[in-house]
Amino acid sequence: MSWSSLLSLIVNGVVVGSVYSMVALGFVVIYKTTRVINFAQGELLLVGAYVCFALTVNYQLPFWVSFLMTGIFCGILGYIIERVVLRRVVGDPIVSVIMITLGLSIVLRAIVGAVFGVNSQIIPSPIPDGAVMIGGVPVSYQYLFSMAFSLVAMVAFGAFFRWTRLGLAMRATATDQQAAMAMGIDVGRIFAVSWAIACVVSAVGGVLLATISGVNLGVSHFGLKVFPAVILGGLDSVVGAAIGGILIGVIENVADGVFKSILDIDGFRDVAAFALLVVVLMVRPYGLFGQRAIERI
Repeated sequence: MSWSSLLSLIVNGVVVGSVYSMVALGFVVIYKTTRVINFAQGELLLVGAYVCFALTVNYQLPFWVSFLMTGIFCGILGYIIERVVLRRVVGDPIVSVIMITLGLSIVLRAIVGAVFGVNSQIIPSPIPDGAVMIGGVPVSYQYLFSMAFSLVAMVAFGAFFRWTRLGLAMRATATDQQAAMAMGIDVGRIFAVSWAIACVVSAVGGVLLATISGVNLGVSHFGLKVFPAVILGGLDSVVGAAIGGILIGVIENVADGVFKSILDIDGFRDVAAFALLVVVLMVRPYGLFGQRAIERI
């Protein structure tokens, strides 16, 4: 394998990994606040992509208007999901909540398929055609835009959690719900806002992905592919989600290219992420940046 081929795999992996990081951030937001793993994250991504497609193509709205309206719609959807569905199982065993999110994923996927069909669709991108050379490798403007937007969004969310009152309330709720309630924090409201934020983040990731490779029902599997990035970085770490997503994107691309060219083995892309995950968790069970839980017995 030539150096230019390897560099191309790395660059493309960073681009895909930045979208992974966006979706992983949605996992982290919900888990940090509610201690629930949302297995419907991929379907929320799917909803966002198709809503933006419908507004842009069917209703002929400008892309950025559609993008903004998609974020608002998905934020409201996430808020409603928490209030109507998840609020009813607060206090139930965690397995019950996980099963609810699995059922929600099936319902959302079925609704999207019934409304929009199963054919692949393309969202017209406002980014012009063309590419820039990075180390002798051409990288399209669309790829650069997706990567830059993802990185800016993750920095903004990190600042939000660090320096805003709502972000502080969400961090306090994640640390100790009873103590947060004693301090006057409306924990129920924080739960609903967390789901709204996670849904918006997923919608943004879905739109970015759709402008690159189109959108179909298979996009929902993207949520499962992101899961190794979430575990690798640490379920409760925003920084871990960002770094874990990029690491998984690069490793998938490089491993797939190396195994194809050297060993003539195809399909290693999906295995590489989980193989790395097993190795890392053997050394750091809480992920690279996750907080180690200490319990007194």
